[in-house]
Amino acid sequence: MVSENSDFFIENYFGIIKAGLICVPINPSLSSNEIKYIIDALKIKVIFTQNKYSEKIKQLVNGNVEIYTDIGEQDFDCSDEDDYDNNVNIDVDVNEDVAVILFTSGSTGSPKGVMLTHYNLIFNTNSIIEYLSLTQSDRVETVLPFYYCYGTSILHTHFRVGGSLVINNKFMFPQTVVEDIIQYNCTGFSGVPSTYQILLRMTDIKNTKLPSLRYITQAGGKLPELFIMQLIDILKDVDIFIMYGQTEATARLSYLPPDLICKKMNSIGKGISGTELMVLNSEGKSVNSGETGEVVARGGNIMKGYFNDKEETDKVLKNGDLYTGDLATVDDDGYIYIVAREKNIIKSGGIRISPKEIEDIILKIPEIVECAVVGVNDDILGEAVKAYIVLAKNKSCIDQKYIVDFCRTQLPSYKTPRYIEFLNALPKNSSGKVLMKKLKELK
Repeated sequence: MVSENSDFFIENYFGIIKAGLICVPINPSLSSNEIKYIIDALKIKVIFTQNKYSEKIKQLVNGNVEIYTDIGEQDFDCSDEDDYDNNVNIDVDVNEDVAVILFTSGSTGSPKGVMLTHYNLIFNTNSIIEYLSLTQSDRVETVLPFYYCYGTSILHTHFRVGGSLVINNKFMFPQTVVEDIIQYNCTGFSGVPSTYQILLRMTDIKNTKLPSLRYITQAGGKLPELFIMQLIDILKDVDIFIMYGQTEATARLSYLPPDLICKKMNSIGKGISGTELMVLNSEGKSVNSGETGEVVARGGNIMKGYFNDKEETDKVLKNGDLYTGDLATVDDDGYIYIVAREKNIIKSGGIRISPKEIEDIILKIPEIVECAVVGVNDDILGEAVKAYIVLAKNKSCIDQKYIVDFCRTQLPSYKTPRYIEFLNALPKNSSGKVLMKKLKELK
């Protein structure tokens, strides 16, 4: 499936799964080489693509692959029972058969094909519906692509309860998000950290009333406390769900109840219904309060494995448990706090530094829209701290010295960025996640 969010995507996505086949949603903006690799590796037999991408796709396949586009289609009338049987008996093993292969975002490494079974989808969808209290009266505005697990989960949950979706493919014009919530009386909205940072600093959401909005959700990384507090202040009667998940866990692993957002600030909460979330040390034992360990998950939402990659699968799946690669601490009440991804930890002069701590400090400067901190090679320290900064328009008064001086008042010297570079925008994938690997490759 090669499509942006659309009716075409939705109809064919559910149709493929219902037919007992495996759907592989692909980001249309992937390079031709990346798409060809997926087509060849998975031995794809049929491709559904929007016509705007058809020429690109046709150049990548041979005559043995069928291609269907969204041109010349007729609306399907299922009112005649002779033409349509909703109770077709498809031979599917719900527990074992793969329904979807989603490719990881590749924000810290190479994308991998995550195999999710029908049961994975059912299990995760039901748990999310339960804690969000979704009903058929809910209408969510979605800017997250459906080929991304967070976007797919929004599609699953709202169709499951008979709710509705408002598709917005124009986030490059962020004010349209605010306008659509009002125009379509949306009850829900979901985003990754950059989504909310842009909305708060590049739209008039702070001065806009959104009476229909019942809840918002945030996942896909840690949203700095500063922005969480702004959302709490602006959306006084709106439930704010801070969540945590991975593609390897179908989508969702944990959430923090909205009534605890201030008391447990920066926590990802606890495991969703039916999912056990643990923080284990190097010996495989649960850490004590305040100690750091790796987040490990167990439940019906854990993937079957990576497609055709036993070596990588064995690294993260051990006795059915998912080792996430995320480092975290636990408080006395069992609530979990993500410290950083192990891959992103900066090791400078023998000291382990969390990039998020530095990013949170820099983002206190109101003129800064986004910030990403990485470790870069250094002959003396091993790695030195470098900050990439995106300024709001017409804020050229902020320079490197200003940022360094500000950090020195808030951070110890070894955490103060040694290098600072200004960018017009941080490199992101289509779901809005910052591509840390690409930042590290910049010269």
